[in-house]
Amino acid sequence: MEKLHLGQVKPPTPHTIRGTNYPSIEGWELVGLAFQSQLAQVYRARPASAAPDRPPAYALKVLCPQWESDPRAREMFRREILLGRLVRHPHLLAVLGGQVRQPPIYVITPWLEGKTLAQCLAEGWRPDVPVALWIARQVAEALDALHRAGWMHGDIKPENIHLAPSGHVTVLDLGFARRPKAPGNALDRCVVGSWAYLAPEWASGVYRPDIRSDLYSLGVVLFQMLTGRLPFEADSSSEMMRMHRQERAPELSKLAPAVPPGVAQLVQTLLAKEPLRRPQTPEELIDRLVRLEIKRFADRHWLQHPAVSEHLMGTGWVPVLHTDSSIQQAVAPVPPQT
Repeated sequence: MEKLHLGQVKPPTPHTIRGTNYPSIEGWELVGLAFQSQLAQVYRARPASAAPDRPPAYALKVLCPQWESDPRAREMFRREILLGRLVRHPHLLAVLGGQVRQPPIYVITPWLEGKTLAQCLAEGWRPDVPVALWIARQVAEALDALHRAGWMHGDIKPENIHLAPSGHVTVLDLGFARRPKAPGNALDRCVVGSWAYLAPEWASGVYRPDIRSDLYSLGVVLFQMLTGRLPFEADSSSEMMRMHRQERAPELSKLAPAVPPGVAQLVQTLLAKEPLRRPQTPEELIDRLVRLEIKRFADRHWLQHPAVSEHLMGTGWVPVLHTDSSIQQAVAPVPPQT
C-alpha cells in the first residue's frame, strides 16, 4: 500500500522579512514563518500596500517547490481555493484567494488567533460535557454547509478543528474534500487523513465514503474530548483500520461515568460500523446535539473560567499542513468498490 509521508510540523519560530529566503508573492509582504512541513510553509502576511506597522492579519500557505509537480499536492490547494469560494460559512475557514496554475502555489486565508483542538488536548485540556457538545455541534454545522453543496470534508480530526479564545470553532483544511457522487481523480482514488479518525468504509468495498464518514470521524473526536483517549489505539495503520472495521468502541459509561447516558448513546451511534446506523445527515446530528446542549447548558463552564480563554491565547494557528505529529498521515489507494 503506497504511503505518502509529509513530515511533522515544526513549531513557530520568530522571523523577520529581512535576510530571509521567503518566496516572493506579488501583492503580499511575508512577515514571519509560522509553520512548516515537507509539503508546505505557512507565513503570516499583510498586503504589500499596508503600512509597516499594520498587524499581519493573513496567512499564506505556500506549496514547497519539490511538490509543485505532484498532481495530488496541486489538487489539494486547488480544492481549498475552490471550496473556500463556493461554500461560505462562519465555521469554515474562509479562503480569500490563491494561485495554482503556476508557481508559487499558495492559498490566502485570515490568520486565526487561538489553537487547534489537538493542541489543547495535547496540553491536557479537557472540555466539560456541554462544551464538548458545543464544539461538536459547530463542526457539524460546517459539515452541513459542505453537505448542502454536495461535498464532504474527508479529514475531520482535532488538528483540523480550530478554537478561538471565545470558543468559536473553525473547521480547517478543505484540501481533502471530495464530492461523493462525482467521478474522482488521482486524489479521490486515495485514502487520506489520519487512520485513528477514519470511518470503516475507507478501507472497505462495501460502502463508499460520504458525509456519514465525516460524522463517524466527528464521533471519534467527541469520544476523545469526553474520555481523554481515542476509541481505538494500535501500532500500525492496518491494525487501526481492522479495529475500526471490526471492534466495538469502549463504553463511555465505563471510561467517563459522568457523561450522561444520552450523550454516550449519541457517540455510540456516531461510531456505528455501518453508515446506515449513524445519523444520515449533519442536520440530523445538529438537532440531536442541540437537544443535548440545552439539557446540559447549566453545566457549561467555558465563559465562567477565563483561564480557558487564556489557555487559547498566545499563539495563532493557520491552515493545517496535511501533517500529524502523533498519528501517521498516509495517502493510499482506495480498495476497489463492489
